[in-house]
Amino acid sequence: MGNVADILTRYGSGRDACIKILQEIQAAHGYLPVEVLQEVEKQTRISLTQMYGVATFYAQFSFTPRGRHIVRPCRGTACHVRGAKRIVGSLQNHLAVADGGTTKDLKFSFETVACLGTCFLSPVMMVDDRFYGNLSPEKARRILDACE
Repeated sequence: MGNVADILTRYGSGRDACIKILQEIQAAHGYLPVEVLQEVEKQTRISLTQMYGVATFYAQFSFTPRGRHIVRPCRGTACHVRGAKRIVGSLQNHLAVADGGTTKDLKFSFETVACLGTCFLSPVMMVDDRFYGNLSPEKARRILDACE
């Protein structure tokens, strides 16, 4: 279990620190483990209900373990026109994972997005914080195969 005391030392125990606390927990664990949230509740004035409300509002938070790498292929209009559907299908088959899922080895989480705002690179995907464009199904698979 992460060191909740260290996190609270940095951000305090007030409700205004809730997002920062949740971000730190997720960074340490890859998701928001309920036992860690229960510890935060014990040591702060933030209820589990409040933390759940914040965590479900923001897409960055997860209550289930996520992969070490987050794969986000774009399915926006420009990408769709240039073959995003083939790329998404190819990656899902390659990883054996559905949209919104995580591979069994916890290496990848896969989540399609409506738009990455980089239409000039279409079709495009992000892996973690890096953009990859002008993709083909083969190129997209090679990118994932190169991930450590």
